[in-house]
Amino acid sequence: MNLLALALSPVHQRYLLEARQMQTLSFVVHIPLVCFGISFPAMVLFCEWLGLRTGDPLYRTLARRWSRIVLALFAVGVITGTLLSFEMGLLWPNFTATFGSVFGLGFAIEGFSFFLEAIFIGIYAYGWERLSPRRHFLSGIPIVITGFTGSLTVIAVNAWMNHPGGFRLVGGKVVDVNPVKALFGNSMLWSELIHMYIAGYMVTGFLVAGAYAFGRLRGRWGRYERVAMTIPLTIACLAAPVQVLVGDWIARVIAIQQPIKLAAIEGLYKTTRGASEHLLGWYTNGQIKYGIAIPHLLSLLAFHSWDAKVTGLQAVPPSQRPPINITRLSFQTMVGIGTLLALLGVFYVFVRVRRGRLPLSDWFYRAVVLAGPAALVALIAGWVTTEVGRQPWVVYRVMTTAQSVTGAGGIPVGYGALVIVYIGVAGAVVWILRRLAKLPLENPSPPTPGAPPAATPHPVS
Repeated sequence: MNLLALALSPVHQRYLLEARQMQTLSFVVHIPLVCFGISFPAMVLFCEWLGLRTGDPLYRTLARRWSRIVLALFAVGVITGTLLSFEMGLLWPNFTATFGSVFGLGFAIEGFSFFLEAIFIGIYAYGWERLSPRRHFLSGIPIVITGFTGSLTVIAVNAWMNHPGGFRLVGGKVVDVNPVKALFGNSMLWSELIHMYIAGYMVTGFLVAGAYAFGRLRGRWGRYERVAMTIPLTIACLAAPVQVLVGDWIARVIAIQQPIKLAAIEGLYKTTRGASEHLLGWYTNGQIKYGIAIPHLLSLLAFHSWDAKVTGLQAVPPSQRPPINITRLSFQTMVGIGTLLALLGVFYVFVRVRRGRLPLSDWFYRAVVLAGPAALVALIAGWVTTEVGRQPWVVYRVMTTAQSVTGAGGIPVGYGALVIVYIGVAGAVVWILRRLAKLPLENPSPPTPGAPPAATPHPVS
């Protein structure tokens, strides 16, 4: 595939770094909203389903309040997603012009899913008093489905960029395009998809639970707060240990499909049998300094073999190596935080199962408050590992980032405008969420006729 890159001439762009930073900024802002779009509607529907099953109006009250957050964050996601769409064409015109016929199907499905999601969010948000409880619940199911299909196709495009296929490149022109094979027959899709979806439930669950854990530390701890914290916290704590296993899976996929990315993650310069894993440390002059070496562990984790051969950075020219320390630091940040969140999840599940109650220590609730921002940092660090670790390629071993960038000269102006827009968006999000948090609890609607008596299906105190 390296020969294919020779058919694509590089574009002279003095602002390549700034263009990459603009794209990074947009991803950092948009990806957390994607997490909420993936998982939060499912949590809202779960609460409403509990209300229908038990007849307890508290669940309906909780679902209704959360649905306002879904609506607000979706509106913000429209802004950030639109900016991302423009950036794809404006910053990377050679990429979209060359490969648009390959990945265009994915973005078309994503756009269709977006419009359906917008329609049903409107129906759901404004249908609380206009639809019967059962019909209202059913109107929320398409929100969950379209949130899945929209993000699935975008992740499929990213998986294709990491392991391209479904086309041939002849004289710089794409021919014999098979978009279904390119997007959905990709060997990296399913590990990347599951990794991202579990991360979505972790980020959303810990952030939402952290808000109510903070309230507990401030003395707000009624039944409403207990239920509102328990549902997302349980979901996040169940997901966190599973993510460790999925992380092992995706690391083995990368070892096969992108060995140079793995070498950058681990700072491995020479191709080695029985390669050591280094915890912490700094890569310089072809070696890790100040790190803790664990013999054979890298070979064991990457290939499940004690003496497996691991490809080193030396296998490719320096121009084809990603930034080592950024990739390595972001990966270790993700793994370190993920491990701590998994331990928190195991502790929580243990107390719930063995004691039948929530943990009592204030230290646990302080940890839950910190878990939300920590999960967000791990999410961003994971995407930095994925994207920076693929450099210098935008399409792995086919097109470099330098070949895909625009030759326009207005990048600094656009960069400044983008920063101003995102500062304004961040301020608006904080203002909206604070307003929603201060709204008084609605008087819970009475149970529907014929519903069973109110009951809490799991202990929450």
